[in-house]
Amino acid sequence: MSDTPKTPETEVVEAETVTTEVAQETQKTQENTSEKGRGSRKPRRNDRRGIREEVKEFQEEILAIDRVTRVTAGGRQLRFRVSMVIGDGKGRVGLGIGKAGEVQGAIEKALRDARKNLITFPIVDGTIAHDVTANFKSSAIFIHPAHPGTGIIAGGSARKVFAVAGLKDVIAKQHGAPNTITNTRVTLKALQSLKPSSLTRSFSKAK
Repeated sequence: MSDTPKTPETEVVEAETVTTEVAQETQKTQENTSEKGRGSRKPRRNDRRGIREEVKEFQEEILAIDRVTRVTAGGRQLRFRVSMVIGDGKGRVGLGIGKAGEVQGAIEKALRDARKNLITFPIVDGTIAHDVTANFKSSAIFIHPAHPGTGIIAGGSARKVFAVAGLKDVIAKQHGAPNTITNTRVTLKALQSLKPSSLTRSFSKAK
């Protein structure tokens, strides 16, 4: 032990020195623990594979979410009806309708139904190759090809169908009832009646 007598100032200096040494040791311990943790940490695995990646094969567009009531002997049953269209952007598109007690369940049913009702039609340079007209119940639609850069000139459900199907330049006009599902069905009927690509003509070169 030192024979030097301790004064209040000396005790304060010694206390500050001890506090500094403890702080440095604590910081070193934390850095070592952090480095060990980083070294031992395994890369995160993406366990959300399978169904969701399969769904990404198609683009999804919800047309409408409606509340429907079914009257039974036990009373009224409230459910949700979801109508949606899916497409791969390469000429395949389908309409699906699903009903369930929850919105998420109705969306899943509509997605499965749309996969079962896929249709295929030819796309030439981002548009269709000839005019087409179709009628379904009280709705009618006329679809006309357009030059590159025109865009999608259509409204309502027809615009969503063209977008997920892969059409970039097209002009469409609908007549009749404003029912979303009916207008979607008449649009799909018109696309399905297009001629095969071997008989189509290209509009890529503007005169």
